[in-house]
Amino acid sequence: MDETELLALFERLGVVSKGHFVLTSGRHSDEYWEKFRLLEWPRVTERLCAEIVARYALEEIEAVAGPTTGGALLAQEVARQLGTRCLVVEPATGGGRELRRGFSLRQGERVLVVDDVLTTGLSLHETLQALLVYEPTVVGIAVLLDRSGGAAAKELPVPCQALLTVTARTYEPGACPLCAQGLPLTKPGSRGLRAPGGRSS
Repeated sequence: MDETELLALFERLGVVSKGHFVLTSGRHSDEYWEKFRLLEWPRVTERLCAEIVARYALEEIEAVAGPTTGGALLAQEVARQLGTRCLVVEPATGGGRELRRGFSLRQGERVLVVDDVLTTGLSLHETLQALLVYEPTVVGIAVLLDRSGGAAAKELPVPCQALLTVTARTYEPGACPLCAQGLPLTKPGSRGLRAPGGRSS
């Protein structure tokens, strides 16, 4: 699929919502991309992961790693299609991320990192830090959607490819024009969180 077909698919499945949202990064935006509208359809997930697999099929990947939650689900399917194992990178108690539950890597093991949505790159930076403790060879990073227009991908220390790249408008809370307009703020995934004037509860 090319980017036009991907965008049409995302819109058809209701992935994109318009409004006033606070993102995981803390920034505000007038749109929100809900990856679980994709992940709730296993055949769609399988097809999108096949697009990722096609890009890395010759890279001799030995393990696929993804941060919880969306990235881990995608990593499982990519690993299945590549015929290798999947590692889940979870939040660490003291901040950042880590491998738990007996997951580990060998020195030099060829790893592909997979995630769902790239906005600031924070979760991917934390994921890489968790993996590099084991000194593997991180072949690359693959994401479904890069919302940064490619800017966040350039800040990553490993080459990153996105199936779809868009430039989303995001704002610091103190400089958000949507807040200035008094539009209700929604934090996706948090039940009932609405704060008039852009104040989060």
